[in-house]
Amino acid sequence: MSKLTDVPKRILIGRALRSDRLGETLLPKRIALPVFASDPLSSVAYAPGEVLLVLSIAGVSAYHYSPWIALAVVVLMFTVVASYRQNVHAYPSGGGDYEVANTNLGPQAGLTVASALLVDYVLTVAVSISSGVENLGSAVHFVIEHKVLSAIVMILLLTLMNLRGVKESGKLFAIPTYVFVAAVFVMIAWGAWKGIVLDETMTAPTAGFEIEPEQKGLAGFAMVFLLLRAFSSGCAALTGVEAISNGVPAFRKPKSKNAATTLALMGGLAVTMFCGIIGLAMATDVRMAENPAVDLLQDGVPVGPGYVQDPVISQVGEAVFGGGSILFILLATATALVLFLAANTAYNGFPLLGSILAQDRYLPRQLHTRGDRLAFSNGIVLLAGAAILLVWIYDADSTKLIQLYIVGVFVSFTLSQIGMVRHWNRHLRTERDQAARRRMHRSRAINTFGAFFTGMVLVVVLATKFTHGAWVALLGMVIFYGTMTAIRKHYDRVSAEIAAAEGPSEDSVRPSRVHSIVLVSKVHKPTLRALAFAKLTRSDTLEALSISVDPAETKALREEWDRRRINVPLKILDSPYREITRPVVEYVKGLRSENPRDAVSVYIPEYVVGRWYEHLLHNQSALRLKGRLLFTPGVMVTSVPYQLESSELAKRRAKKRQEWNAPGAVRRGPVDTPRPPKEPAGKGSASGSKGGSAGTSKG
Repeated sequence: MSKLTDVPKRILIGRALRSDRLGETLLPKRIALPVFASDPLSSVAYAPGEVLLVLSIAGVSAYHYSPWIALAVVVLMFTVVASYRQNVHAYPSGGGDYEVANTNLGPQAGLTVASALLVDYVLTVAVSISSGVENLGSAVHFVIEHKVLSAIVMILLLTLMNLRGVKESGKLFAIPTYVFVAAVFVMIAWGAWKGIVLDETMTAPTAGFEIEPEQKGLAGFAMVFLLLRAFSSGCAALTGVEAISNGVPAFRKPKSKNAATTLALMGGLAVTMFCGIIGLAMATDVRMAENPAVDLLQDGVPVGPGYVQDPVISQVGEAVFGGGSILFILLATATALVLFLAANTAYNGFPLLGSILAQDRYLPRQLHTRGDRLAFSNGIVLLAGAAILLVWIYDADSTKLIQLYIVGVFVSFTLSQIGMVRHWNRHLRTERDQAARRRMHRSRAINTFGAFFTGMVLVVVLATKFTHGAWVALLGMVIFYGTMTAIRKHYDRVSAEIAAAEGPSEDSVRPSRVHSIVLVSKVHKPTLRALAFAKLTRSDTLEALSISVDPAETKALREEWDRRRINVPLKILDSPYREITRPVVEYVKGLRSENPRDAVSVYIPEYVVGRWYEHLLHNQSALRLKGRLLFTPGVMVTSVPYQLESSELAKRRAKKRQEWNAPGAVRRGPVDTPRPPKEPAGKGSASGSKGGSAGTSKG
């Protein structure tokens, strides 16, 4: 069974890594940038388009507001980046917004932030993959005709790459991300050169279209509301910024400094690309509409349902480079790839946050366990499953999914910054060094402005997007919050129930007597081994127990028992309904009810087999019986294994493999565990004994 599952696993995700190699998976800044910042960098592929889509409701005349909306997004981006630079220095352990809110505002605020982030990470995968499928579908019609299937396949491929490990997946993602950034900068520079220096006229493919306003003559409050909605859509450019603060432990030392530098670099690149694309869109007369089939007019006639509306970045690229040119194809390809890979931000943030929440007992403990490649494999798989479900429900439509977006981001932004303000207030009360106090005052001012600004944006987002789908994101947050609260209550209840008492207790009192029972079906080697082991325990009473289903077999068993003169009394229970489990359980319960202070020990002979199909042919009755006896107080169940020949063959095959991990081995990688120094020649046995247990935790 191990070989059946182990070989495909090694082919797909590679060899298992020792826990002491965790330090080798830490990321330099050049790899950390595409790993943690691919989401905000790639959002410039759709965020400008979302701004223009909303403004088109009022017609082309509203487009002249787009530079001011872009300016507001830029100010917000710089505010958030500056605020999070304070976070990574103050809380470098990787808890990010959750740790900040939990420490400074209390567990309820921490859970709210965690719920918001978990929802946002799932949406990041769904939106990025769906948007990438739509971009790729403009060139490959099969993809757009099978959007949901294509999106699910991409999620599975991305999941597989992340299961291979953070550093290895980061290398795979770095090239497309850097190619995309370079292509966008070349497009902006070349467009500015052509427009400003050469004074050439660049026109987008939709420049000749007209827009039929959905709402004519908007003014006053209605126009303000529309602009706020456009601004909230443009704020999609900020998604993923918090991932760096959550991923500080994955950076090389000095961790906080490298994370802060990466944050600043990410903010500068994202802002420049966002503003450049908005400016080129205005210069090339790009036209976008929420309902292009009806609202886009060509020569006064709607373009119809057959028209496919290309993204803003694609239209601008065609205007600057020319359709079909090498640079345009490079830009389109890099855009599609980076949108797919943008989901990697969530693949690094979600599992890490899930591990921290599991450590705090808000999520199942399995999420805290590192997999074979020292990645949080269970969290990666959970994220993939949730994203696939969302893509399937919303038919991989990025326009629908993006309405659910960014609510969770700004909930976490706001609560995190409020928490940081309280953090600095607490430290200022005890700090006496004047230089340190000045730094704290500056940091507090940055976080205060960040809390105020992001709080206002959160209100705007909720007011403008609630009826367009934001309520679904809020519902998801409530579900996560309730689930995590219930899990924590369960773990707390179990901990209180199993806590050892300080003095003598019922659990520490020695049983008056121990009744041992060996289950017998036939007299064979496994039965004889179980009887020998039970005798070794020297219990107060020992008996063999068999269930009579077939009278002929029962008679043969009794005759064989007497012939061999086995000095253990054999008790046979009749089972008129041919049941095995129920008579044994009732007999054991009867012993317990007669003498409540006595313990009952049940020995079950079991076969150890080596082939997967043999598991289906043996031990099924034993499994059912153990499952029932587990719920009977005062009963201990002992499996007495008997290794068949196939198990020995399986063991020999396993030893031939270079690295074989026992099934069930748990690898929980300690953070920053230094790799042990190499032993000098002649001390191989000592190093071997250490290496044998390095991959297993007693957790």
